[in-house]
Amino acid sequence: MLRTLLTRRWLTALALAVLFAVVAVLLGNWQYSRHEDRVAARDRVEANYDADPVPLEDVLSGPSPLAPSAEWTRVRTTGTYVAGDQLFVRNRPHGGTFGYEVLVPLETAQGTLAVDRGWAPNAENAATLPEVPPAPDEQVVVTGWLRPAEEDLDRGLPAGQLASINLETMSEQWDRPVLGGYLILESEEYAGAPGAVIDRPLPLAEPRTGLGAHFAYSLQWWLTAPVGLVLVLVMARRESREAQDDQGGDARPVQRKKVRIWDEEDG
Repeated sequence: MLRTLLTRRWLTALALAVLFAVVAVLLGNWQYSRHEDRVAARDRVEANYDADPVPLEDVLSGPSPLAPSAEWTRVRTTGTYVAGDQLFVRNRPHGGTFGYEVLVPLETAQGTLAVDRGWAPNAENAATLPEVPPAPDEQVVVTGWLRPAEEDLDRGLPAGQLASINLETMSEQWDRPVLGGYLILESEEYAGAPGAVIDRPLPLAEPRTGLGAHFAYSLQWWLTAPVGLVLVLVMARRESREAQDDQGGDARPVQRKKVRIWDEEDG
């Protein structure tokens, strides 16, 4: 069998099988890393989403990016909205359809905090922004969850619109620095009139915590990795055995000389 494997044809097949095995292992590792990311994200949500709110300054107090471990931390702070600087983030899903998320700067003692007040459906066309309840112009106490900035999609959009929740882009449009994370609004109330109802866009849905099928995909790739090698070895062994059988069939059997009775007597 070794002589068969050392032929050019089988060495090529063996190299391809090894390459497939390496790729399958790497793909399995990639899927498993995505599974680990999902697990970490789920753990952060479950640990922070329903926790008692903490003061904003305990988690975020400057332009430094929000720490990954602090994502979804439930915080509370007091400030005043700058309603005239309201921004709309395009193509945001909610309930099976797409619309806008509404961002308004909130001036706090720690700095400017971008607050995602909720979701609004698309208007009749892309050039028209939807009408949403305005942010209150009095001092408010807001409670919500901190999220890190999103990647800048670098798309030229009309004034007042964003392609993603990118803090640098918002800082440029608002012409002032912003804190290193934004807040998804849970509730807001007037500082001087607690309990008063404040109209707002539709609240965002709770975050999904499903893990998906990444772990199953990683197992599939890892179990598939040796298949090519096994097939090459089995097929090479079969070819080697067939070659040995063919060589054995070509050899003529030795015919024994017939011994006659009188030959034995003469002997």
